Amino acid sequence: MEEKKIPLLDCPVDFLIGDASGRIMNEYGRFPCKIKCGVYAIMVEGSARATIGITRYEFRKNDVVLLEPGSFLLIHEFSEDAKVYYLLFSSSFLDKNTFGTQMTLEALQLRNPTVHLDDEKAEVICDMARLLLKASNCQPSMLSTDKMVYVFNLLQLSYSSYARTQDNYLVKPQDRRTAIYQEYTKLVLNHYAEWHHVSEYADAMHMTLPHLCSTIKQVSNKTAGDIINEAIMTDAKAQLKITNLQVKEIAMSLGFENLAFFNRFFKTHTGMTPKSYRNS
Repeated sequence: MEEKKIPLLDCPVDFLIGDASGRIMNEYGRFPCKIKCGVYAIMVEGSARATIGITRYEFRKNDVVLLEPGSFLLIHEFSEDAKVYYLLFSSSFLDKNTFGTQMTLEALQLRNPTVHLDDEKAEVICDMARLLLKASNCQPSMLSTDKMVYVFNLLQLSYSSYARTQDNYLVKPQDRRTAIYQEYTKLVLNHYAEWHHVSEYADAMHMTLPHLCSTIKQVSNKTAGDIINEAIMTDAKAQLKITNLQVKEIAMSLGFENLAFFNRFFKTHTGMTPKSYRNS
């Protein structure tokens, strides 16, 4: 049986339940996308590597993954034996049911979109996914938007409960440099389209520019400017590949008032013009 394609940006219906192999998932690894839906997924078999936001993660069997609306996703590789169960909630579903844009505070508290489960708990989640998949595939479907509101709430509670068992959830003394780096990256992901200069982030964080720059370099081995540029480039690539917006419109959405400057910026980081990248 041919596998179903997974919607790339947003879910065309209120919810969508399915499974996917490593082969089908690797078809999404060509360029980054900025998803509008909420995603819950569990790695049933195999492993994977992907960048979420500006951080690269490795996923393994029994990892539950939460992607919030607005997340940047770039798939690097799924193993050949990989299998994933997924449940998508559309942006309109989330808006209509007043869940807002942030699905759960746990993802921010963990600063990691992944919760690893033991075999027993993972099997419970897999059983739930298989049951929902069967109910969805019935003719007519046994599921509805009203019923899926309860499923969403159950997933929220389950994710929070599992998250609290993780070592990195527990409150521990935190290195000040790491805290600065985490605050900086969060600000960048919220403001990269309007703040292009590190000094703007230093002001917002009430820090001197040299102190912020040296701290980011020590923690990440990247410059503070590199992190801003990575966020801008990720969004630019996603818009060029997935939307029909003109290059000028994309440039303006990312805070570039001058198209020529955006073209130079893009070519510096990719070796290609935005138009060439779109057509490649």
